Amino acid sequence: MSTGTIRVRTSAPAARIHEALTTAEGLRTWLAEHAQVDLEGGHYEFWGRYTPEGERGRQKLLDHDDRSVRFSWALYGTEYTVELGVEQGDGETLIAMTQTPYPTWSVGDEQSEILQTFWPLALANLVEHVEGRPVFGFCDFTTPEQRFETDIAATPAAIIDALTDPDVFARWFGARMEIEPHVGGRWTMGSFEQNEHPAKIIALDEGHFALDFQEGMVASWELKGSEGRTHLTFVQSGFDTGNPPYGAWMGWLSGFADLKRMLELPGWRPMWHSYDIPGLPDGLLVLE
Repeated sequence: MSTGTIRVRTSAPAARIHEALTTAEGLRTWLAEHAQVDLEGGHYEFWGRYTPEGERGRQKLLDHDDRSVRFSWALYGTEYTVELGVEQGDGETLIAMTQTPYPTWSVGDEQSEILQTFWPLALANLVEHVEGRPVFGFCDFTTPEQRFETDIAATPAAIIDALTDPDVFARWFGARMEIEPHVGGRWTMGSFEQNEHPAKIIALDEGHFALDFQEGMVASWELKGSEGRTHLTFVQSGFDTGNPPYGAWMGWLSGFADLKRMLELPGWRPMWHSYDIPGLPDGLLVLE
């Protein structure tokens, strides 16, 4: 049975992380709309609009100690086992999420993509929370609308550079990207050699970057700057509203959390530490 593990680094103390992982108040801040936790009574539940198949009663507590919590999660007809915990390694504090089974990379169906990107976004929110910053954002599974707005303490030019310079992109997103940086040019995660159907750049200037994907979906970043700050509006459109691409949406949002951190935090290091995921192509990820 396949297992996947994702680790993120944080400057927060272990006790603060454990509190965020094991209290209802903590879970309601970084993970879910609703939560109930009673570890001694055997209860560990989260549900609501920020959770796939978000009705209550899908989790069961399996085990916990002073560094981790382990639970089962019934989702899409499968029972998953998830462990969230704190690790110490090479002088760093890491938060690790391990899930069994874990879908193979690029399986292609929407449910697998949701399972691959739900935890990266949740972990990004968790890092922000335990370090005393507002959580970045959530995916609302009750609506097909995919629109997200945030303010970043950087100029529009700096954000466009982070989106279009492969070296900078790799630092905050943790993955390789190839681009022909002009309207009409190609864009792809990974490499053009690996992707026969790259996206097409349909807008590229200091205030707007947009990609048109082969399936008809458009990803658009609109930037409005003022006094060294930028209001970013990110929108996905052009998809079947009866089957919204929540997986791709959460993948982008989890990356943007570290883009914002890169541009705002002195001494920033990428939060992404390691991905151990079945079927992950060699060389796709670029992690420090």
